[in-house]
Amino acid sequence: MLRIWETTVTSYSYASSVNDTSFGASESRVRLDALARFLDSAIRVPGTNVRFGADALLNLLPGIGPLTSKGMSAYLIWEARRLGVPTRTLVRMVGNVGLDFVISAVPIVGWIGDVFFRSNLRNMGLLREHLDRVHPVANQIQR
Repeated sequence: MLRIWETTVTSYSYASSVNDTSFGASESRVRLDALARFLDSAIRVPGTNVRFGADALLNLLPGIGPLTSKGMSAYLIWEARRLGVPTRTLVRMVGNVGLDFVISAVPIVGWIGDVFFRSNLRNMGLLREHLDRVHPVANQIQR
């Protein structure tokens, strides 16, 4: 009788048509896309189509603000590297964040520029292109 109990309490595994890597890429895509939108376009100015995010707001705080926002941007790049983005694309992503940093360094003008130069959304677009090529199944799951 104990033997019957042991056989009925087994874990079942099944073969999935979607491999774990594609599913993980899909989850990462959703998470990183939310981060990019939070940083670059989370808030809409009422009565306009102008959007800005935490990146622009954090850059209003001297010192710690830009470091925090660029740290979150660096996390997006680190995750892209983990997902296998080619070095050439990673360099473009670092260039986008570097240009955003240079724009942010100029007081007042930089704050306005931060609203219109959305490095994280640009980087997410580069990451999306890579994931669409490498993990096409993950793209189909999201739709």
